[in-house]
Amino acid sequence: MQATFETIQLTWTADANIIIGQSHFIKTVEDIAEIMATSLPGAKYGFAFNEASGPCLVRTEGNDDALIRNAVSCARATGAGHTFYLVLGPGAYPINVLDRIKACHEVCRIFCATANPLQVIVARTDQGAGIMGIIDGESPKGLEGDADITERKGMLRRFGYKFC
Repeated sequence: MQATFETIQLTWTADANIIIGQSHFIKTVEDIAEIMATSLPGAKYGFAFNEASGPCLVRTEGNDDALIRNAVSCARATGAGHTFYLVLGPGAYPINVLDRIKACHEVCRIFCATANPLQVIVARTDQGAGIMGIIDGESPKGLEGDADITERKGMLRRFGYKFC
């Protein structure tokens, strides 16, 4: 069974973030919804999970139809079994939920949490598909200087983080 590889450009709503991970059980759908409800009450999100056995459906959850469609589009584009796609609406950030998602009993790994342009490297075989890696944003273009450091620290202060 030889694998073929492809690079898939994922897209979702502007000003939104996405978390992509791998999980081993359908229960993840409800657990991630509970994490969202208790960690970011009222935050808009869409969630899709690629089931890898039984009927092999794309399972969904969320409170925003457009973000759910975004998550489904990403899930279907990769077709990778037991992967999930959580699209966080504007104003909701991965930093607010990532630790809770990582601690979820079904979650095996997180591939990325980003708002950057994103490419997913997928391997396909006769059995199915799997995510091999992520290309998140662009490559570095240089080393930060004093002005860049000042801007970075200022941005973190504007976001409300204490350590800068």
